[in-house]
Amino acid sequence: MPKSGRKTTPPSRGPATLPRAARAALRAWYLAHQRALPWRTAPSLYKTVVSEFMLQQTQVATVLPRFARWLEQFPDFAALAAAREEVVVRAWEGLGYYRRARRLHALARALAARPAPPRTPAEWMELPGVGPYTAAAITSIAFGEPIAVVDGNVARVLARLYGDETLYPDGSRAARAFAPAAQTLLDRAHPGDHNQAMMELGATVCTPRTPRCPVCPLARGCVAAAQGNAESLPRFTRVKTTRVMVTRVWIERDGALLLHRRPGEARRLAGICELPDASTVPGIRRAARPLAVKRRGIVNQLITETIYHASLRASAPDPANGGANGLLWVAWEKLPGVTLSGPHRRWIGELREREGAEDAR
Repeated sequence: MPKSGRKTTPPSRGPATLPRAARAALRAWYLAHQRALPWRTAPSLYKTVVSEFMLQQTQVATVLPRFARWLEQFPDFAALAAAREEVVVRAWEGLGYYRRARRLHALARALAARPAPPRTPAEWMELPGVGPYTAAAITSIAFGEPIAVVDGNVARVLARLYGDETLYPDGSRAARAFAPAAQTLLDRAHPGDHNQAMMELGATVCTPRTPRCPVCPLARGCVAAAQGNAESLPRFTRVKTTRVMVTRVWIERDGALLLHRRPGEARRLAGICELPDASTVPGIRRAARPLAVKRRGIVNQLITETIYHASLRASAPDPANGGANGLLWVAWEKLPGVTLSGPHRRWIGELREREGAEDAR
């Protein structure tokens, strides 16, 4: 059997289609065991669209509290379309991948300009920020369109169902490879429930580690369950991790903190503020010992950010220089209205609380 990432279709050892009984068992399992998520318990097209954008590369636990706040601030497409972009991006804080917020905002404006929302995947893909997966998810759930979705959870379920040992370069390639099989297995009578059931199965039962095969409604026809190797599938090429070291500075002056705002055309975190990189601030005197050492992972990068207390030399010019270099002073009382990356919002809060406690001693 081929093991290279060039393979585009899964092997045919698994089912050519799901028997009616298996489809019924899957749907019955979903209706009985699905998590009570707000976009399911009181569904609407708007909730479906917002949840699909938020859940891209973000876990449900992270999305839930922000989803509720989002609906309070933007209860429908019209309210979202009428908001300023900076307000929308600020409301997205903590979810990361801020380009999704801008695309969702553009989508809302496009929908607000139409007399009625489109109903087919092809029409949705003509709108801003909507690709094949998102179009399939929205139309199958909201309109009963008989089209399958394949995210990482579904790809994992299908890889195990087929016993597919292909070595894929990444999850996106695996999802594309399994798209024909997913469409073949689709319960066309209940496509929305079927798609959500497959995603829910991958998220709660057919998990990456320690899959719960004995309670899986598809276990009877699953090749990997029969062979006892479900945890080893799907197989991916090991991605090389890059280590990145960043030195940050904490500089206060007259009740304000110095921040750096990424340019609007930046590939990542466009328009988002963080503590400045030390190399971008001229004329500083940095403390010998760090205030904190923080670590985070982004895609295949492990980033270590060391934060130092720093001060400006007496002869140094104002580093903000009117904001032309992205540096800006933000008064403490204005900080809640500034869009910060999620980790930096948290770190700044922790450090300020710690410094306040030390000053009180």
